[in-house]
Parts: sequence; C-alpha cells; structure tokens
Amino acid sequence: MGYSVTAGATGRLLFGYDSFGNVCGKKNSPVEGAPLSGQDMTLKKHVFFMNSCNLEVKDVRFSSTILCVSSCPEEQLNTLEEVQLFANTTGSFLCVYSLNSFNYTQNPNADSLCPRLPVPPSKSFPLFNRCIPQTPECYSLFASVLINDVDALHRILSGIMSGRDTILGLCVLAFALSLAMMFTFRFITTLLVHIFIALIVLGLLFVCGVLWWLYYDYTNDLSTELDTERENMKCLLGFAVVSTVITAVLLVLIFVLRKRIKLTVELLRVTNKAISNSPFLLFQPLWTFTILIFFWVSWVAVLLSLGTAGAAQVIEGGQVEYKPLSGIRYMWWYHLIGLIWTSEFILACQQMTIAGAVVTCYFNRNKNDPPDRPILSSLSILFCYHQGTVVKGSFLITVVRMPRAVLMYIYNTLKEKQHGAWSSCVSRCCYCCFRCLDKCLCHFNQNAYATTAINGTDFCTSAKDALKLLSKNSSHFTSVNCFGDFVIFLGKVLVVCFTVFGGLMAFNYHRVLQVWAIPLLLVAFFAYLVAHSFLSMFETVLDALFLCFAVDLETNDGSSEKPYFMDQEFLSFIKRINKLNNARAQRDKNSLTNEEGTELASVR
Repeated sequence: MGYSVTAGATGRLLFGYDSFGNVCGKKNSPVEGAPLSGQDMTLKKHVFFMNSCNLEVKDVRFSSTILCVSSCPEEQLNTLEEVQLFANTTGSFLCVYSLNSFNYTQNPNADSLCPRLPVPPSKSFPLFNRCIPQTPECYSLFASVLINDVDALHRILSGIMSGRDTILGLCVLAFALSLAMMFTFRFITTLLVHIFIALIVLGLLFVCGVLWWLYYDYTNDLSTELDTERENMKCLLGFAVVSTVITAVLLVLIFVLRKRIKLTVELLRVTNKAISNSPFLLFQPLWTFTILIFFWVSWVAVLLSLGTAGAAQVIEGGQVEYKPLSGIRYMWWYHLIGLIWTSEFILACQQMTIAGAVVTCYFNRNKNDPPDRPILSSLSILFCYHQGTVVKGSFLITVVRMPRAVLMYIYNTLKEKQHGAWSSCVSRCCYCCFRCLDKCLCHFNQNAYATTAINGTDFCTSAKDALKLLSKNSSHFTSVNCFGDFVIFLGKVLVVCFTVFGGLMAFNYHRVLQVWAIPLLLVAFFAYLVAHSFLSMFETVLDALFLCFAVDLETNDGSSEKPYFMDQEFLSFIKRINKLNNARAQRDKNSLTNEEGTELASVR
C-alpha cells in the first residue's frame, strides 16, 4: 500500500494528463529534460487531442499530441484564424504551450504545433475529462482507439471512476436495504415471512427478465468498433445465465421447504429472545460496516495507485511518457488476496464477538439477571486471546476463493480462444467444487468460532469439537436450523437483487464509453458483504445457540442436580421439534411396513 501510493499518481487517471507530463487541473512539478512540464494547470481541466479524428496508438502511447485546455471547442474551427479567435475569446489555447496565440497565423511551423484542421466540435465527457469529438465519423474512430487500445486495468478503473457517483448511491441503497432487512428479522411473523418470500420470488424473476431484455437490446444495437459494448454484452449474457440458474434453484428450494415456515418463525423468535438479552448486538453490524467501508476505500485508493504507478521518461520533442514499473502493475493479484483475507477477517471478528456474547448470556443460571456488558467482555477476550483463531479461519476462506478466481480466469480465457469444450467443462466443474467447499468452510468456521467462545480452545481443537457435537446432536433441529439459515440467505439475495437492478438501470445510460460490468460486480459484491455483515448476526446467534444447546445436553441431564441452562421457551421448542421428528419417523416406518406387506401379499 505504501509503495503503490508513493509510486502511483492517481491524479493522472482521474484528471488526465498531457504529452509533457502535466496533470490537467493541477499544479505540477517539472520533469528534468522536459521544458514544457511543471506548469500550473489549475484552470486547464480538460484533455484535448490535437489530431482527434486520426488518433493512433504506437508503442502504448498516442501518436497525437495531447494538451490541457480550459474548455473544449463546441463549434467546428476550419482555419487557424478561427483557432486564434477561439483562444483569444475563451482563453483556451489549442496549440502547443510554447507557441503564443498571437503567432498562430504567422509561425511557419504552426501546422505541426496546432491541431489538424478542421478542428471538430467536441464536448467534455467524465471519462478522464477528455474532449470527445461530436461529429459521427470522428467520434467512432476516436472512441474505438481511445477505449480499445487502453489496457484492461485502465478500462476497469475508468469505468469505476466515471460511475463513482452511481456506485456510491448504490452502496447507500444496499446499506439501507440491509438495515431494513435486519429490523424485519428482528420483528418477524408468519405473515411477514410469506410476504418476504413473495418479494424474493418477484425480485429474482424481475432481475432475470431485465438482464435478458438488456442482452437482447445490446445484440440489436451494437457498435462493433467498441470493446466496451462487446465486453458489456458478454458480461450481460453471463449475468443473465447465472441469475437464471440461481433463480431456478432458489425457487425449487422454496417450494420444497415451504412447509417448514411456521417452525422457522418460532426458531427466529427464540433467536430474537436471545438477542433481547443483549440488545446492543443489533448495533454490532454498524461497527463492522464502518470498518469495512474504511478498509474498502483504502483498498480502492491503492488499486488506483497501482494502475498509475510508473516512472516519467523524456522522449523526443521534450514529451514525457510514463513507463510502468516492472512487476508493480501485476501486484493487483496480491492486492486482491488482501481484499478477501482482510474482509473475511473483519467479518470473522464480528462472528466471534456475537458468539461470545450469546455464550455468556446462555450459560447464565439467573435468567432474570443477565450479565453486564457481554459484548465488551467478548471483544476483550477476542483481542487478548483469539486473534489467531479468526486469522486462521479467514485464511482458509481466502485459500479456497483464490483458486476459484484463477479457475474463472482460465475458463474465460479458454472460451475466448475457442479451445475444446472438454477443457472448459473441467475448469467450470472445478470452479463449482471450490464454490461448494467455500460454503461448507464458512459454516464450518462459524461453528468453530462459537466452540472457541464456549471452551476457549484454539481453532483446530474447536473445529474438531464442533464436528463431534454436531454429529451427536444433529437429529434435534438441524433441518429447521438449516431452513432458518436459508431464510436469512434469502434476505441477502433480496438486498443484492434490488441493488443490482438499480445498478443495471443506472449504468445502462452510459453503455458506450464505460465498462460497467466490473463496477456492477463490485456493487453486487459490496451489497452482499453489507447484507452479510448485518444479517449474519442472526446466523451466528442461531449456530451459537445450537452449539450451546449441544454442550448443555452433553454436560447436564435436566435433573435438579444438573439442570439445563436453556430457558423454558427454548426447551419447549426443542421438545416440539423432537415430537415432530418422531412422528415423521414413525410415519416413514409405517409406510415402509405397508409397502413390504403389499409385496408379500402379491407373491402369495
């Protein structure tokens, strides 16, 4: 982070720069050997290409001279006299800085020092603050060279920066939706669950329909010269296929598990009662969200610095170009590892804190006198004794997620190069296996954190003990607990659906000069993480209660000498679950006996 911030120049990416090393809109330092560098460009905020209608890229640099100007010419300039009049009227000088505007028509070298005539009308666009020509023939050529010949990292970063206001608004929307979902689960009822599931189904179907409609719109209105449109269309197809598959799977699961809604509502009420013993748990996600925001802003700032890290070199004509530093441009892979690991570490600290508070309240004999400050107590134990536990757990998630990213990259590369279907299928299957392993590890880590909070043991010992406890007591209410986790997961899906829909509508207005697929993915990732940081509190409380219940059964028998720690409401809920499970098992046994009797009768 320190090296990239020192070596990079985010201002060059945000504001654009000229051929002499000056960042537009900023006061610059001189570059040795470049006489026209080091100028004060505070009033010159726009990037102007002197030959915008015949733009070419040679050796990763533009052939046309680039200048910083105070305003773009909005009308066509046909002669040098008109260029001179435009400079005198607006104070925007379109010729090289060394040429005074009074000499535009007198200098014999004016043809090479001034823009090629006629100068097309142009308008400033947020993308790098460049003056974009408005005539159709110049616009198509300029845009194709400007966008297609910029490397992928710069295209992604430009898409992020040009849509930064939209991204910020969508992040606020995701925060508001997550907050609303958290309070919905806090006061949940059976009717509310039915309304919630109906919204999920409508949201999934609506987002799928919009994605397929946008893909159809792209295929019928495609500018084949622009890589941005082609990339956006490919990503739209991928989004549409993935969302359709996810929608189908979730709809099937909702239909299969619909009969468990009533028991799930009772389970969530038990969870809410546990939360009411420590009501400040509801504010724990806010602190996590604040820390995540601070980290993500820092991470994006470093990413921008990585994209602009380079050393200034003077070339012919006193012009300056920035050579990428060897190796630094590829450190974004390492930077991505830092994003995943640190984000998971922050979320793991939240899970550990919540589990510790729940454990403290559960193993309290006097339910009428809850312990003082359980959250602060849990935080102090976490930072004093269990930092290594959350580091190990978050590192396991990172180890699994990085191969997923590599496999997805390999799959896309094979698809672009049109290799055999067999290799693409293998890479896709491996990706799906890693995704399933990731989901299992997340649940595994959560149980390990809760066991650590109960026993005070290290990560590996806690994970082993959690597996033993879960295997012994899996018959009690595992299925209801899983459906409770599934309903909470649907809450996260609802937040992501509405946020992605807002992003699709907002980003689609700038489809030509903006690669919005990556910003949309970032928004979806952010929305899911925010929803996860809020709603995972309920998952953590559920899993912690289940493990506390399992430990309670192991150490106590309900007698007067060894009474259970659980309260009467929780105990009655467990008895009701056991009664339903026993009735279902008896029904299955009777149906099996009837089938066997029917077979014997037919043989006789």
